[in-house]
Amino acid sequence: MTSLVIQTAFLGDVVLTTPLLEALAGRHGPVDVVTTPAAAPLLETHPAVRQVIPYDKKGRDRGLGGLFRLARTLRAERYEWAYLPHRSLRTALAAWIARIPRRVGFHDGWRWLYTDVRSRATESHEIDRLLALAGADTRLARPSLHITIADTAATEGFLREHGIGADFIALAPGSIWGSKRWPYYRELAERLAGNGAIVVVGGPEDAGLAQDIVKAVEGGGGRWRAASGCGTLTLRQSAEVIRRAAVLVTNDSAPLHFAQAVDTPTVAIFGSTVPAFGFGPRGPRDQVVGLDGLPCRPCSAHGPPSCPLGHHRCMRSLTVEDVLHAIEETGALRRRD
Repeated sequence: MTSLVIQTAFLGDVVLTTPLLEALAGRHGPVDVVTTPAAAPLLETHPAVRQVIPYDKKGRDRGLGGLFRLARTLRAERYEWAYLPHRSLRTALAAWIARIPRRVGFHDGWRWLYTDVRSRATESHEIDRLLALAGADTRLARPSLHITIADTAATEGFLREHGIGADFIALAPGSIWGSKRWPYYRELAERLAGNGAIVVVGGPEDAGLAQDIVKAVEGGGGRWRAASGCGTLTLRQSAEVIRRAAVLVTNDSAPLHFAQAVDTPTVAIFGSTVPAFGFGPRGPRDQVVGLDGLPCRPCSAHGPPSCPLGHHRCMRSLTVEDVLHAIEETGALRRRD
């Protein structure tokens, strides 16, 4: 019996769902997963997954027509169980229209469309909350990604092309939410360049920001090395870069969860959101940088596109020194003579 998981949220949410996939696969064998085309590469190589069913909810599958096409595809598979970690009406309707007999979702979702309702703890880590859908043991579970030999070879080629050796620091300065972006990555890179090369990771939308960082590092007469993989590396290749890095410095965004999946020490900078929402790092060497005691923080569940009050103090008040101190606390930085 193959179970189904429908997870069409953001990339980071998909990564955090992998412990749930592993728990379900341990009971009944690899599961099928409905996810977005962007997130599909993160799961298509995972051993807990039998097949990935892409659902382009904002593109060719948008609207009721796309929803009914998805439901017909799911109905043909004759799933017995559907697990619905994404608390969206579209997700719940897809499983209901597909007539999947057992549909498991959270009590704060669309309860009338579920057959089995689970409580969603407000103070737990998101991984633990998702595992509760399957009644699985948490015990500080970590996410996982599975990188292919081809991904590794492509990543090695990228690093070699840019003259990046074994000791480098990864930076992830982007986020789709503007209020989550710390504004001093360029200055941080300049300070860190003496400790090792800098590699910037992110999506194509981060390419301009990354190029500014690269120019700042390499502008000092070519003494230091820097490279940008934004828009060049695939998601799995970016995860492999992060795996090889001594440390990742990131905002509250998908690369944070990539680092957790590949066990790289992480410095996570939180501004408009807080780790108490359940999306912070949980490794023994990880560090969180955030401004405590700010009355307007947090300002929303995801972080708005820009600061609602116009000052962005939650990020602008966090200094380069604050982040450098956090990096040192990870123990990952080996200073050069």
